[in-house]
Amino acid sequence: MSAPGAGGRVRVAVTGARGRMGSQACAAVQAADDLELVAALGRGDDLAAAEGADVLVDLTVPGSVMGNVERALAMGLHVVTGTTGWTDERVAQVEAWQRAAGRNVLIATNFGLGAVLVMQFAKQAARFFESVEVVELHHPGKVDAPSGSAVRTAQLIAAARAEAGLGPSPDATEQSLPGARGAVVDGVHVHAVRMRGMTAHQEVVLGGPGETLTLRDDTYDRAAYMPGLLLGVRQVAARPGVTVGLEHYLDLG
Repeated sequence: MSAPGAGGRVRVAVTGARGRMGSQACAAVQAADDLELVAALGRGDDLAAAEGADVLVDLTVPGSVMGNVERALAMGLHVVTGTTGWTDERVAQVEAWQRAAGRNVLIATNFGLGAVLVMQFAKQAARFFESVEVVELHHPGKVDAPSGSAVRTAQLIAAARAEAGLGPSPDATEQSLPGARGAVVDGVHVHAVRMRGMTAHQEVVLGGPGETLTLRDDTYDRAAYMPGLLLGVRQVAARPGVTVGLEHYLDLG
């Protein structure tokens, strides 16, 4: 990897730059005094144009992200990706590439600080409540369901419940239409809503005798993702290995 750019600025390349999220990311990088946008790549563009960058920001699709990450690491770039579709197998493959390249990777299921905090609050609260379910609501153009953030939230909740020795949430359902109780992620029910007028919204509902606790984050504009994305770009070089989840870059105590 080459030395930082003029004035010590971090040089950034963005893939998926013509999408709604990618275009805002490019604008945010250009507006930051300590960052420099060196390449804005869309579908079909050659990643060779990112040569000389310090960090690749990948905001593409599940079918493209693996190839982009592999090549960027081989080129000596750190990688920050907000693309969805991650599985344990995919993360393991990226870890192998990362070890060989000696560069770092941040896989962020969500760049929204509010969304990340809801995940962490839900993880903390999960051991105190008998029942819990996750509901995510997005615009109808979203290609995956449930969202990566909802899956990650359910995984964190399930791990916290298991550590606390809690069993499954009570549910006496014997008959239901297919999908009526949503998807099940590590034993946690997750419901996906796709509706015109929505952007990105998630709530976690926890219940116990006589009360419920609802944690909810509402995102109305993709500008909400930019502080978290820029935080990842600025810190990835100092965070060894592959990090899954922006929460690890936050000082949450």
